Amino acid sequence: MFSERLDTSRINIQRSLKWVLVAQAILAALLVLSHLQAQWTPGGGGNDALPSGPTTPGDQVRHYDPSRSFPDFMQTPAPSTVKIPGDMPPRLQFEVIDRGELGEAIFLKGRISSGDAERFTSFLASLEEAPKVVSLHSPGGNVSEAFEIGRSLRAAELDTTMLPGLVCLSSCPYVFAAGVNRSTSKDAAVGMHQHYYDTPGYMPVFLAVEEIQYGQGETMEYLIEMGIDPGLMVHSLNTPPKEIYILVEDELLGTRLATEILD
Repeated sequence: MFSERLDTSRINIQRSLKWVLVAQAILAALLVLSHLQAQWTPGGGGNDALPSGPTTPGDQVRHYDPSRSFPDFMQTPAPSTVKIPGDMPPRLQFEVIDRGELGEAIFLKGRISSGDAERFTSFLASLEEAPKVVSLHSPGGNVSEAFEIGRSLRAAELDTTMLPGLVCLSSCPYVFAAGVNRSTSKDAAVGMHQHYYDTPGYMPVFLAVEEIQYGQGETMEYLIEMGIDPGLMVHSLNTPPKEIYILVEDELLGTRLATEILD
């Protein structure tokens, strides 16, 4: 009798191991297929056929090129008070600019990279009397750094503004959202898309999904903290990383991302 139970136990263990191995094989196959599909998908999102030129309500998705300082959907030149390089700086640059009758402003331009939040905090501390307005020109970048910059900006009770001809894309709107008052020109561009998560290829699917959901939760928490309608995330979640969705006036004001439209 004992021998029969032992044999039955061994069979059950073997069956369990077999199904564990089968499940792992299926999971591995799914990971490989998803990786190959990403490689085989033309353009990583099919945005080669997207229109160019200015956006209009209902026609708001354009190709996203973070290297370009002046995307082809922008038509209005930047004001003479700001110096815009041909290519976006690889990390944020900070300076104080004179906007004439509008007074001085802190100007942030370039990609948001690792360590920029600490650099921004040090820059603010170095100013004897910091201007109360921050102007932005950035294609976005590191989301966590954008959150940190935004929180430093809100703690200092600064306003944010978008000047004509300038862009605030990808993670940059999270910095813009931190202003106590948030104004944007009709001739500026504020745009969003999905966050890019660089998860290792060997990471199990459930862990990758968990990481993405955690990131989305952080974003929602940040927007609520800043007094922004988290429904804003609909526009980012529906737009692939290689595309950019340019927000129109009703969306900017309706979600409270902007408190005032200029011009």
